[in-house]
Amino acid sequence: MKSREILDNLCEAIVDCEHKTAPIQSWGIPSIRTTNIKNGRIDFQNANRVSEETYQKWTARLEPKQGDLILAREAPVGEVGIIPPNQKACLGQRTVLIRPDNSQLNSHYLLYLLLAPEMRHEMLCRAEGSTVSHLNMSDIRGLLIPSLPPLPEQKAIARILGTLDDKIELNQKMNQTLEAMARAIFKSWFVDFDPVTAKMVGRQPTGMDAATAALFPDSFQDSPLGLIPKGWEVKPLPEVIEVNPTRRLSKGQVAPYLEMKSMPTQGHRSDTWINRPFASGTKFINGDTLMARITPCLENGKTAFVDFLEDGQVGWGSTEYLIFRPKHPLPLEFGYYLSRSDELKMFAIQNMTGSSGRQRTPANSFWQYLMPIPPTEITTKYGNLVKTYMKKITGNSNQSRTLSTLRDSLLPRLMSGKIRVAEAERQIEKAM
Repeated sequence: MKSREILDNLCEAIVDCEHKTAPIQSWGIPSIRTTNIKNGRIDFQNANRVSEETYQKWTARLEPKQGDLILAREAPVGEVGIIPPNQKACLGQRTVLIRPDNSQLNSHYLLYLLLAPEMRHEMLCRAEGSTVSHLNMSDIRGLLIPSLPPLPEQKAIARILGTLDDKIELNQKMNQTLEAMARAIFKSWFVDFDPVTAKMVGRQPTGMDAATAALFPDSFQDSPLGLIPKGWEVKPLPEVIEVNPTRRLSKGQVAPYLEMKSMPTQGHRSDTWINRPFASGTKFINGDTLMARITPCLENGKTAFVDFLEDGQVGWGSTEYLIFRPKHPLPLEFGYYLSRSDELKMFAIQNMTGSSGRQRTPANSFWQYLMPIPPTEITTKYGNLVKTYMKKITGNSNQSRTLSTLRDSLLPRLMSGKIRVAEAERQIEKAM
């Protein structure tokens, strides 16, 4: 192995961002902010966008390319990600572009090296001592890099860790697809009434077998909501869904706690919860749907379906959660996908009360929310259908949680040489 070296001597270039905000637009080339970098990945989808002209100005010193790393030097310090193939990227404020010298240092190996606890600790230590923790360019260039193994071993280590990250990312994409499918069916059946419209003109409803199509009528009727499928009823939400049902949890009793920052904005499942003595907050059980009722968490879509508790266990969380639980015969999953619908979300936002910045939706406002209620056969069919999707999502999430723990365990041991590639491969094979 080579002896310890400073990062600057192992790179072709380390380039700072422009110290001003780039003009953004609704489309164009991603401009990567520190908030777009997390857990070794860069979120290009939710990045700001800049024009080609702005891109050329902002990358005049060095144009980012595949294999370059983008490091956050403030808010939060030390988050790092790598630019994938065929992806343009512009540096946002408080970021740095790092281009390793690939004759000495493999890009993906450097990525995992910077994610390792030793390097994270060094960056955080260098960032201390100022009002706002941040890394100076001299701090970054002077980072001490542990002794490097030969390039072939660097690539092997990066490949091993990348296999875990790729599987985690694949699980995430599969879950996004399954969630989108379930939400699309909810909107088609219970909001747009597509099967009824199709049957009115003599068409077979799209993507639906004959037995399911037979459950829907072929005409509409008037209602307080306007036209709804014939035979359906209109009821206020609390008549068919409990809002903030009573749960029992003794003060001081240790129970799973889901904090607001861990609530997902997409998908039904939170992967992070902790055990904490109950103090004061909302209480929930498996099958409950949680929806943030306070600004800006409500607008951001913080919503979850509880499926991570043990049988009979009660969890708890923020006082700013609304809890929905469908009454029999509505399936429990119906409550979650209703809470994810644009219609219910907009209603909740429009009914917020309170001072600016601390507005929240009162639970009793949902008596004003009228819903078209289908026959039990249709909601049961929907529940059985999306239950399989949600079970698969939960399985993928649990596997990702296991793989993430394994990656975090292997990372420092591989980097320090305490474990060899062959042993890491055997552990990964068992986990997959």
